Amino acid sequence: MGLINVHSYLAGAWVAADDGARAIASAVTGEPLAIAGQAALDTKAMHDHARLKGGPALRAMTFHDRARMLKALALELSKFKDELYALSHTTGATRSDAMIDIDGGISTLLVYASKGRRELPDGHIHVDGDVEMLSRHGTFVGQHVATSLKGVAVHINAFNFPVWGMLEKLAPTLLAGMPAIVKPATSTCHVTEQCVRRMIESGILPAGAVQLVSGGLGDLLDRLDYQDVVGFTGSAQTALMLRSNPVLLERSVRFVAEQDSLNASVLGPDVTEASPEFDILVKEVVREMTAKAGQKCTAIRRIIVPEALLGPVGNAIAEKLAKIRIGDPALETTRMGALASAAQKADVLDKARRISAECRVLSGDADAFEVDGADKTRGAFVPPMLFACDDPDAADAVHSVEAFGPVATLMPYPDLAHAGQLMNRGKGSLVASVITHDPAVARALLLDAGASHGRLYVNNRDSAHEATGHGSPLPHMVHGGPGRAGGGEELGGIRGVMHYMQLTAVQGSPDIISAITGTWIKGAAKSKSRVHPFTRTFEELQIGETIEAGPRTVTLEDIEHFARFTGDTFYAHMDEDAAKANPFFPGRVAHGYLLLSFAAGLFVEPDPGPVLANTGLDGLKFMKPVSPGDAISVSLTVKRKTRRTDDYGEVRWHVAVLNQDGDDVAEYELHTMNAYG
Repeated sequence: MGLINVHSYLAGAWVAADDGARAIASAVTGEPLAIAGQAALDTKAMHDHARLKGGPALRAMTFHDRARMLKALALELSKFKDELYALSHTTGATRSDAMIDIDGGISTLLVYASKGRRELPDGHIHVDGDVEMLSRHGTFVGQHVATSLKGVAVHINAFNFPVWGMLEKLAPTLLAGMPAIVKPATSTCHVTEQCVRRMIESGILPAGAVQLVSGGLGDLLDRLDYQDVVGFTGSAQTALMLRSNPVLLERSVRFVAEQDSLNASVLGPDVTEASPEFDILVKEVVREMTAKAGQKCTAIRRIIVPEALLGPVGNAIAEKLAKIRIGDPALETTRMGALASAAQKADVLDKARRISAECRVLSGDADAFEVDGADKTRGAFVPPMLFACDDPDAADAVHSVEAFGPVATLMPYPDLAHAGQLMNRGKGSLVASVITHDPAVARALLLDAGASHGRLYVNNRDSAHEATGHGSPLPHMVHGGPGRAGGGEELGGIRGVMHYMQLTAVQGSPDIISAITGTWIKGAAKSKSRVHPFTRTFEELQIGETIEAGPRTVTLEDIEHFARFTGDTFYAHMDEDAAKANPFFPGRVAHGYLLLSFAAGLFVEPDPGPVLANTGLDGLKFMKPVSPGDAISVSLTVKRKTRRTDDYGEVRWHVAVLNQDGDDVAEYELHTMNAYG
């Protein structure tokens, strides 16, 4: 088979590698595998194609349209997992490694698709936070909103995750309504290219939404401005070089980075050799050292344990590492494959030597290890290497040098405060794990080290069965970290989407803010419904449509009956003297939940209709007590509408319960599911 010609996808066309290409070798055999790259790129055409074609097409879609697009993309890519697994073997990845990359990337698309439908509106403007009252009488208010940036996101990805690394950035970017130009690391870009081909062939993405550069970026970064975003994953050295680009600095181009990280795992002082947590730590460390051959930005690099357990932990980890079968990743018996390239192997071995100068070797000899089904001298194979640093306070390399492979260092601590200090010696990490059954230990380490870590993973006997693992970033939560880790957040649910949107403070009257956000707010105009709104379909209901009902007098008999019927005989409802002694009540008062029940009785339409279910309420506030003899009325207003399925959508209603003087006694937001017409 000849060399794979890895194409780029630029301005809507596939472009073959040419005489400016770089060679890519198989990580397993060292033989030439592919070529990638172009001598010259028309970066203006790429930038224009994204901004003038991809951007408008994506922004014309609602958040929900984009979420459905992500889901369709995930389902389409799921059809081609086996071919991506097979291609991944050439990068040194076993099938389980490839599943982390490929299945993990597809799962990230699905999570963002779900969160987009549940947490973002079926519109184009994201409302961030609550309305701010900026005037005494409520005629001037403020609201933070987010809209799509009108540039392009340039994604520069690392070699270790050619699929997940791309999709974890694409998911929030596309959901935000922004096109992307993807630049994978050259050594594994042939896997990325195959994934992008399947995405483009599907026809799911609008033209210009995604472009692929298999090779160098040319002068693309020099064309960016404040509407563009650069997302980077890789070394701190490369990140610094990119951040320092004068154009990016001068034009305030957003730069989101995820870089080096000397992640730690701490075994709590409550743990003994007989504790389940001892075995949990050993399992976590072995998995993180060997999965993807340790080539994970979240892998455990430093293992921090109580002094008395330094020997037992080291022996237990070394014993398990000795059983790891290294070999051709295509073999079912292989537990750990090769590093991604010969250059990566040389870098890992060099950094392991620097670390070993401060440490004892507990496991792993780079010159004496077995490889199944491959020639270890030609492939990028190394053994898992475990070191012990007896004096971590005097050491430097173990806290500053990251060998991006199957390398970790064990070190002791005398007390918990010292463990926190060692964690922080990494000067900023993506993740730290704490293996403990004592909540006080977890809390103390969070307070000591939380400021230096993007994620704290706590595991013990109670959570081990379902815990996702130290090295597994989840799209729901922040993936990023301070300091050495880059200071960015690649993921984090809707937080990740916000990297590709502009937050704007909008100020005006309630009517203006309601019209902009598509959400009725207090003080905005209402339109009294001529028919009961519960008889109107989802499409027929209008924002601000209102029904008013009542009054109904609340009697002492009502209060006492409700108390007996529910068992809620709190003294404020049953004892006049005790209630008067309470500073909040004038005497006996109605139950808050009695008022909610009466309010529902005033506004509910009893006959079958478009309202399918009441699914809950939010923001319940009781503002003024209701005494026997008071009369309550209710105002029910359509606040917001969100499509959920092909058959029904969610309607959120503002409910205000008022007394005979027109004073608010209760407010809440009611949720119903309404059928379409």
